[in-house]
Amino acid sequence: MSARDDIAETLLQAAAKAGADQADVIVSTSAALDIGVADGALEQAERAESREAGLRVIVGQRQACVSSSDCTPAMLALMAERAVALAREAPDDPTCGLAPSDLVGGHAAAETLDLVDPDEPLTPKQLEALAHSTEAAALAVDGVTQVEQASASQSSMTIVLAASNGFHGDYARTNVTLGVSALAGTGLGRESDYAYESRSHRADLPEPEVIGRKAGDRAVAALAPRKPPGGAVPVLYDERAAGSLIRHVLMAINGAQIARGASWLRDRMDGAVFPDGIDLTEDPLRVRGPSSRPFDAEGIAAKASPLITDGRLIRWVLDCASARKLGLETTGNARRGTGGPPQPGTSNVSLSQGSRSRADLIRDMGTGLVVTSLIGSAVNPTTGSYSRGASGFWVEGGEIAYPVNEITVAGSLPEMMRTIVPANDADPWTSLTCPSLLVEGLTVGA
Repeated sequence: MSARDDIAETLLQAAAKAGADQADVIVSTSAALDIGVADGALEQAERAESREAGLRVIVGQRQACVSSSDCTPAMLALMAERAVALAREAPDDPTCGLAPSDLVGGHAAAETLDLVDPDEPLTPKQLEALAHSTEAAALAVDGVTQVEQASASQSSMTIVLAASNGFHGDYARTNVTLGVSALAGTGLGRESDYAYESRSHRADLPEPEVIGRKAGDRAVAALAPRKPPGGAVPVLYDERAAGSLIRHVLMAINGAQIARGASWLRDRMDGAVFPDGIDLTEDPLRVRGPSSRPFDAEGIAAKASPLITDGRLIRWVLDCASARKLGLETTGNARRGTGGPPQPGTSNVSLSQGSRSRADLIRDMGTGLVVTSLIGSAVNPTTGSYSRGASGFWVEGGEIAYPVNEITVAGSLPEMMRTIVPANDADPWTSLTCPSLLVEGLTVGA
């Protein structure tokens, strides 16, 4: 038994001794190394290691959570005592509690997800060399005048989950990232953009020259922005920005939001959300997926399942508590940190891709806007009213005419989602795999 397993078992025993009727424990162990360079020199080097235990106890119909990075036996016993004392003072919650014993377990072996890079970890010098190569590639782009920072990092994490209902499981993952932020132009006319990639395995990471050049090209393309004429026009959300639209949908089908009645999709089960033929699917078992996991935060086995099929909503995103509030069964979507109870959430979501390229959609839109980044948010989760600051490119005659910034795009999410036309450029390495999306029903304001 590992030290992490010992901690989990000790906490469960301590919770029972302190008077808990039910308890679960999550133990997270992580290590990370971050390297940053700028102007050809090392600017940042940080190493961090941590271990934290989170305990949730249920006493009757009341629950409480405590966490600590001190995992000595004396502190574990004190954690249990404090958690039980807090639970006894908490308000009644008839929906709290562990997952039923007959629902937990039976999950896929963590090894089948291939989340741990078998190669030797990169050394600080190797990470620094990757960062320097990325910076050099960005600076080599004509028009780039400065790199704010190029960074390379790697990390590892292990999660152990154990509960008094008999569940015990663990999995590990590694991660390596490479990114750079580039500046183009001079003085008040400078513009910036970035490129960033993350993988569980170093072998899957793009070469630093590719990442640096992409950041430089993006920064140069944004030079000399102008104000567009505005009005009601088609808007193409670039692949980098399109995922934000789908996140609004995911929030609207989150069981916690549905139970509160704070969702513009609360009365739309089996109703049309997207155009016909478009699916939204979750697959937490994706091999080397960025948010893959063999089980959820309540011990329910992970499985791939659709959220929206042929444009129609077919299920909510539920953990045990939200499922009980709605009179349903959990969908295995509990997510959790060490400091609080489970909440509904998703892992590795994919939207259907279309048959046309981003360039095809730009050509077909005639006059309109390409959104590459978004800032701020005024989105009403109950009605779906939508307004966000944006930047990108104005399109005339089916071609990009000039960059734009400090503009606003506004509309209604229920209407917008019914018009989406996906391109075929989704990034398969992201936790939300979403192509560029052409959307009608938006008003652009300068």
